[in-house]
Amino acid sequence: QVQLVESGGGLVQAGGSLRLSCAASRSITSINAMGWYRQAPGKQRELAAAITSGGSTNYADSVKGRFTISMDNAKNTVYLQMNSLKAEDTAVYYCNARVYDGSRYKDSWGQGTQVTVSS
Repeated sequence: QVQLVESGGGLVQAGGSLRLSCAASRSITSINAMGWYRQAPGKQRELAAAITSGGSTNYADSVKGRFTISMDNAKNTVYLQMNSLKAEDTAVYYCNARVYDGSRYKDSWGQGTQVTVSS
């Protein structure tokens, strides 16, 4: 199990920027993949961006070109830089860590951080 602590959410105007941080309780080089998911009111949780331990990234079409996921191995932290924010980006953002234990993947989740974009 990986403990994850998110920070950086808040209220921002449309067109603005925010950076989310996710600090992990263990070396992120030992974690197969980390990602940021988001859940808007009344909607299902969806993947916004993910990064593997090798540095490969994946983005939802709705955030491509605006969001950037990155990691700092020395700080065991993953970041989500969000630019050109839109009202539809409003959601609770959750950090996820996925670790393969030899037989299956196990997911750990942070507590979530609220991002609100005012139009």
